Amino acid sequence: MNIKLLAVGKTDDKQLNDLINNYIKRLQFYIKFSFEIIPDIKNAKNLSEAQQKEKEGKLILNHVENSDVLILLDENGKQYDSVLFSEVLQKHMNSGIKQLIFVIGGPYGFSPEVYNRANSKLSLSKMTFSHQMIRLFFVEQLYRGFTILRNEPYHHR
Repeated sequence: MNIKLLAVGKTDDKQLNDLINNYIKRLQFYIKFSFEIIPDIKNAKNLSEAQQKEKEGKLILNHVENSDVLILLDENGKQYDSVLFSEVLQKHMNSGIKQLIFVIGGPYGFSPEVYNRANSKLSLSKMTFSHQMIRLFFVEQLYRGFTILRNEPYHHR
């Protein structure tokens, strides 16, 4: 199984990018993982929220195949502790799917089309975090999930 993280908009914070890349490198020992940035919408300030979500939604869906399982990182999604999240990962791996895609949307969330295509929604917290920070939190939790599945000590440091 492949896991892909899609995120709308890049981050210019070098320290944050370095931390994200550290976890991406670690993940390569467990699974085929890719992180793709969907460029910010040009002239977004001239668009309404709905128009911006629609344009971002089309770009997101261009990265998704019919056979992919799509999980949105969404404030209204289901919450798991790290152990349960690792079990969700294991179930997806056991299911025989080819690709699992997680998506971090833009500042206004997702379009109705993206919500309709999604297989589920995941919330990392009831708190609100920047879309930039969620990237780091998610790749760390993904890494943690795989160390839990392998019974490695990272989870209990």
